[in-house]
Amino acid sequence: MNNIEHKTFAEIDLQDSFFQSLRDDYPGFDDWFKGKSSQDAFVQYENNKVIGFLYLKVEQTLVDDVVPNIHANKILKIGTFKINAHGTKMGEQFIKIIMDYAVNENVDVCYVTIYEKHDPLINLVQQFGFEWYGTKGEGSHKENVYLKQMRHVIGDINKDFPLINISTAKKYLLSIYPKYHSVMFPDSILTTEKKSIIKDVSYTNSIHKIYVCTMDEVENLRYGDIVVLYRTADEKRSAEYSSVATSICVVESIKKQSEFSCFDEFYTYASKYSVFNKNDLYYWYQRGKCKAIKMTYNAALKKRIVRHDLIEEIGLERKQYWGFFELTNEQFKAIVQKGDVGKILQYKN
Repeated sequence: MNNIEHKTFAEIDLQDSFFQSLRDDYPGFDDWFKGKSSQDAFVQYENNKVIGFLYLKVEQTLVDDVVPNIHANKILKIGTFKINAHGTKMGEQFIKIIMDYAVNENVDVCYVTIYEKHDPLINLVQQFGFEWYGTKGEGSHKENVYLKQMRHVIGDINKDFPLINISTAKKYLLSIYPKYHSVMFPDSILTTEKKSIIKDVSYTNSIHKIYVCTMDEVENLRYGDIVVLYRTADEKRSAEYSSVATSICVVESIKKQSEFSCFDEFYTYASKYSVFNKNDLYYWYQRGKCKAIKMTYNAALKKRIVRHDLIEEIGLERKQYWGFFELTNEQFKAIVQKGDVGKILQYKN
């Protein structure tokens, strides 16, 4: 997770200046923090200073200190969430941590309390499906409560994230070269790869991704379609056991080169969430007929599936072109089941 570390409270320097604003907002914060000494939190560092902090707690049945009360079998409380934004989409990476945690814990709802003055944080959680629910506290300590449902989808890719509506979506396999794959999709890095290739940059940390290619068939992609990412074989290794399905994404948009008036316009669009540098993008642009696929990075398969198993167990055709092709519903469901990520799937007519 880049420079986001999983630590106990006791391992975190409470005197770091990062925590001063939390001290100002929450009387007794230091005592609360020390009381959590054995519990876990996610901490982001830059130059050995804290710039992001996240504490999560699973609660059961009832939350009675907010109005109205929250009733659900299993509830995820985002106990403390603060980031010092620095332009690399780390807020999205924390959202992804929250959502992964919620899915793994199989919770019904997630909620967070935020003071009205923290507009950037409010905008961030609302973008990914947290809706105003109620309030907590009174007077100068009154916070708004934002809640996200984890049991149904509404048809908006961002607000539904990481859940996927599979009722009507088409499913595809999309190949990606190893040199781009694990930089762009860090949670899907293979155990044989060096973690140092992942850096604190927007295309690594963000939920949104843009992939550029020239394959004609990708023009068939539409909003809401589902893509299984297929990492191609390492050089000089057999594809049978080194090519592997790693991730599931959902398509937000597909833009053809002809939709851009010039390279600069194409570069401005594609570079924000893409692994390709300017020289890469210029190369693809000069080749012509390139496409930019924007998608959300919903899940890394817990169990990666090698080409051999995709063919022999899932039923994919060995002789077809593996750059890009449509999957049947049965093949996709088999990949999800074997990859152990079925909890993110939802149905909406």
